[in-house]
Amino acid sequence: MTGAAGFIGSHMVDALGAAGHEVLAVDAPARSLAPDVAWRNWGGVRTAPGVTAVEADLAVDDLEPLAAADVVVHLAGRPSVRTSWGAGRAVAERDNVRATGRLLAACARRPAGRRPKVVIASSSSVYGSAGNRPNREDDPLHPASPYAASKVEVERLAVLAADDGVRTVLLRYFSVYGPRQRPDMAFHRFVEAALDGRPLPVFGDGRRSRSFTHVRDVVGATLAAAGADLPSGIAINVGHHEPVAVRAAIGMLTDVLGVRPEIRREEPVAGDARRTWADTGRAARLLGWTAGVGPAEGLADQIAWHRSLRVREGVRVG
Repeated sequence: MTGAAGFIGSHMVDALGAAGHEVLAVDAPARSLAPDVAWRNWGGVRTAPGVTAVEADLAVDDLEPLAAADVVVHLAGRPSVRTSWGAGRAVAERDNVRATGRLLAACARRPAGRRPKVVIASSSSVYGSAGNRPNREDDPLHPASPYAASKVEVERLAVLAADDGVRTVLLRYFSVYGPRQRPDMAFHRFVEAALDGRPLPVFGDGRRSRSFTHVRDVVGATLAAAGADLPSGIAINVGHHEPVAVRAAIGMLTDVLGVRPEIRREEPVAGDARRTWADTGRAARLLGWTAGVGPAEGLADQIAWHRSLRVREGVRVG
């Protein structure tokens, strides 16, 4: 399990451990976009039953122990469209493309019949902006940022590895949210601002829409993909089937909090999609999976987590 100290990865470790699997959890928390959060998550990972935690940088360290697993769930990488411009381009290439290439190469060196299945996190950003229908997995890819381009290259490497005999599955995650979300992510920023009584920082006019997908649903889809008999090299959308505008989500969030939303508009992020919209037919057919957590329920769950953190840290709870 790579990226084990991350937002999604730490939830995956919990789920794998609860299911009775022996888990080798791998991460480099110091390289995270939010090291404080990663180290906090890492503390929980290290003490989880059935988990062996190893700090490793996939771009430089020995990966042979990972390749000896039955299944590798590869969530490690450098996220964020916003930080991938400028100097961030090289970081995205290193932590996404180079790291994934080295991991797949290590798996390919295993004897035939003993190579692990590799489930790889991709992103809805590979599509660019959705049009008048949800994106299907066979749609052309239109990456609009260095981050998105790095994920397209990750997908290319996964398909090549499949041709070389490594079983790979690509999961295109759509706008994941919920407990343990990083501080730079939209809902985290909105909830913290609302609890502090500050204006909510919104990029653009709030009309952009997303297939917001709760982390509990994402974990369910990832577990299903790890266990399913799938065509190697296949890509599968993992997203909620109903896109929601950012300003509508803010309305749900502030309704739960019982506050009137005050917005501070910021410049839109270059390369940020106007709309993401997931066609989830393939996930339903091959994984038996459909997102079950709606945005109102999911936002209430995330708000409860923020409040619980404040209680533990002695911060005023709004």
